Amino acid sequence: MAMAMAVEGGGTLSEIYQSAKKLLLRARDGVEKLERLESSTSTGGYDSPELSFAVKKDISQIQSLCVEMDRLWRSIAAKSQRDLWKRKVEQVAEEAESLKESLDKYFLRNQRRINEARERAELLGRANGESSHILRIFDEEAQAMQSVRNSSRMLQESFATGTAILAKYAEQREHLKKAQRKALDVLNTVGLSNSVLRLIERRNRVDTWIKYVGMVSTVVILYFFWRWTR
Repeated sequence: MAMAMAVEGGGTLSEIYQSAKKLLLRARDGVEKLERLESSTSTGGYDSPELSFAVKKDISQIQSLCVEMDRLWRSIAAKSQRDLWKRKVEQVAEEAESLKESLDKYFLRNQRRINEARERAELLGRANGESSHILRIFDEEAQAMQSVRNSSRMLQESFATGTAILAKYAEQREHLKKAQRKALDVLNTVGLSNSVLRLIERRNRVDTWIKYVGMVSTVVILYFFWRWTR
């Protein structure tokens, strides 16, 4: 009977209710701080594990107190008092549920930010790896181009050398022609026989063939050298 009177008078229930209200104020303040941290950080949000854990603990404690208060107000004899405490307890329970939903949404947003940061880090790591691969390809292509330029320069030098050799041959050919004409003039002057003249002409043809074979051989050598350098 004493217990019933205490409950009817609202002493025990009132104390639990006051404790729940204090926890509600603290939890609401904690949720607001978390949301301010989330919106004011330029890096896309900041998580305070200690604060979020404390808010979650307060909300759980409020819900436990609501269960206890729900049991107590049902035992009040006076209907008017019972209805009054029912509304109070339901209000506390609704506020606690609202704070829980806000905290759950905060946790979801924070988890999404963590996942996005992890994905960005993975993409950046893959991008850095691909960049290194591309730079390596560029280096290989640059080395290949340098090798081609070196080969081209060697080929040009070889071609210039071959051209100089052929020009030298042509110059010598002109000198030989002049010498031959002078020799023929001398021979004609001294009256050598036709057989000697034919022998000289045959030798001239042989020299001509030697000259052309030398020119063709030089061109072939330059061609194979060019193919080898490629």
